[in-house]
Amino acid sequence: MIRFLIVAGWVILFLILSIPLLIAEWIIGKFNQPLKDRSSLAIVNWAFRGVIRLAGVNVIVLGEENVPKDTAVLYVGNHRSYFDIVLTYVRVPRPTGYVAKIEMAKAPLLSNWMRNLHCLFLDRDNIKQGLKIILAGVEKAKNGISICIFPEGTRNKVPDTFLPFHDGSFKVAEKAGIPVIPMSIVNSAAIYEDHFPKMKKATVVIEYGKPVYIKDLDKETRKNIGAYFQGIISETYFKNKAKYFPEDGAGASQA
Repeated sequence: MIRFLIVAGWVILFLILSIPLLIAEWIIGKFNQPLKDRSSLAIVNWAFRGVIRLAGVNVIVLGEENVPKDTAVLYVGNHRSYFDIVLTYVRVPRPTGYVAKIEMAKAPLLSNWMRNLHCLFLDRDNIKQGLKIILAGVEKAKNGISICIFPEGTRNKVPDTFLPFHDGSFKVAEKAGIPVIPMSIVNSAAIYEDHFPKMKKATVVIEYGKPVYIKDLDKETRKNIGAYFQGIISETYFKNKAKYFPEDGAGASQA
């Protein structure tokens, strides 16, 4: 519980003390948007690295060389923990907007930083709004902003399982012509969700797959695009689960 309080205190302190930075970023954005994008990315990455250190997370990263540095991409991954966002965001090589639930847009200060990072707020109960989010994501991708989405649509609470991947999650890549980067995240729930409200040290394995252009896939695969990428991520997930946590998670987290 002490670890949780320390991490929560760090986040709250950052948000409060970053108010002058938000003002500065707003001014910078009026004159130089690319500079604002880079500086906001650097500031938030610094804060997230602090969260990771204070939470005692050891991260094993595989396949990072598969992420292109010269183009925007669509990251897609399995989702078991709030830490999935923190752990993957510090790895992005360029400004990246995450697709988040619309309730996050109401979070004071946090939502300001999310908007600075080009995050998109999705109302899962509003199909019309969802189409607008896809179009907004396409526009951002065409302007060099990567997008990250968790195609399960919500955090999966059952260990070692996957909720169906929504086909619509891949429309941004298809319409913008950017590659999809599959992300497999293993053991992130061991940090917090598996023993809420306690926060414990844990090892997390993240593997980035090779880029996939949807236009290069056959028609049948494109019709079942969610299942296709779920298969890629699932295969990588269980490979790394067996390699790094051979006792089925026993010992994966520490008090």
